[in-house]
Amino acid sequence: MTADELTGRLAELAVDFGANLQPGQLLFVQAEPAHAPLVRAAAAAAYRRGATFVDAFYFDPWVKRARIAYAADDTLEYVPPWYSERILALGEQRCARLWITGSSAPDLFDDLDAARAGRDLLPRLKETGKIVNDRTTNWTIVPYPTPAWAAKVHPDLDGEAFATLTDELAHVLRLDEPDPVAAWHGRFRDTNSAAARLTERRFDALRFHGAGTDLTIGLLPSSRWAAATFETVDGIEHKPNLPSEEVFTTPDPKRADGHVTATKPLVFADGSAVRGLRVRFEDGRAVQIDADEGVDNLRMRVAKDEGGAFLGEVALVDREGRIGPLGTVFYDTLLDENAASHIALGSGFGFAVEDDADKGRVNSSGIHVDFMIGGDDVDVSGITRDGDEVPVLRGGAWQI
Repeated sequence: MTADELTGRLAELAVDFGANLQPGQLLFVQAEPAHAPLVRAAAAAAYRRGATFVDAFYFDPWVKRARIAYAADDTLEYVPPWYSERILALGEQRCARLWITGSSAPDLFDDLDAARAGRDLLPRLKETGKIVNDRTTNWTIVPYPTPAWAAKVHPDLDGEAFATLTDELAHVLRLDEPDPVAAWHGRFRDTNSAAARLTERRFDALRFHGAGTDLTIGLLPSSRWAAATFETVDGIEHKPNLPSEEVFTTPDPKRADGHVTATKPLVFADGSAVRGLRVRFEDGRAVQIDADEGVDNLRMRVAKDEGGAFLGEVALVDREGRIGPLGTVFYDTLLDENAASHIALGSGFGFAVEDDADKGRVNSSGIHVDFMIGGDDVDVSGITRDGDEVPVLRGGAWQI
């Protein structure tokens, strides 16, 4: 598939199916300058669908690099108030949102102080977590290829890297299907079915066990498993992640014990990365965070608030999706987290628990950092209220 073909088909999928833009809505698009072709195609798709206005917001990682390199130390956490006001207004006015990923400058921050990089969370804003939990916007995130990103993912392919990444994205987005929407409906039937089975079992905890990993994560009594099919408070169904192969829930933030080794690099929204991540938990808290590279970046983010050291999400991914079988490390969390089971430090999802008492126990934080801990060689078991251990995933295949 050519880049132009991908752009056109992805714009329609993202606007019509992913965000499910409604006539009369405003569409907010967040992207890097290199994503401009998709932003323009999405704007055209949105206006054809009846959008009132398309607001394109560009985050330039090179501008952030300048800030990390040269700004005064006591200004690195400053965020202009209108950034936060803008996000909250999107929820108040019931807007649609599209976030485009795919780094235009991988490794851009590698030679800078990782601790300084970790103090500036942009383009992430803590208010985004609020409108997600309030379910006031219909939204989606999609990846878009850039030459620099392609070279990072496929360094040995030289002139073929961009075409290869484009084809891979078309495949995992199911844009190579005659009817991508029908193909996604089929996959979501499977993931929603898996989520329903997990919810029915009401496990007390999950255990991840494999090389470098032995971690038990407690669940809340009313933790509800979900797939990436969301509905706003106004009843608009949308798909927050495309592609999405996961089922997830919100765990008990006070019950995580053991150690875990990440199975893929952790890459933040700004493109900075943590490699070789290892975390030890006691009574829910991440008490030790180590890594081969970039560890201070994550440590600074976790230290932003009290909830940053506790878990807000646990997600399971089977081997039936399209990302994992490729064997490609994409260095993009949207894709890599849908190739392997993962957990997230920081904010949880109130809508992923059913009882009001449990909603009050969901972790609260200004961060939400996903990192991958699963793979075919990592066993996942459910622990019942009676303490029995039940196989859930073996070799990436569902056992329930």
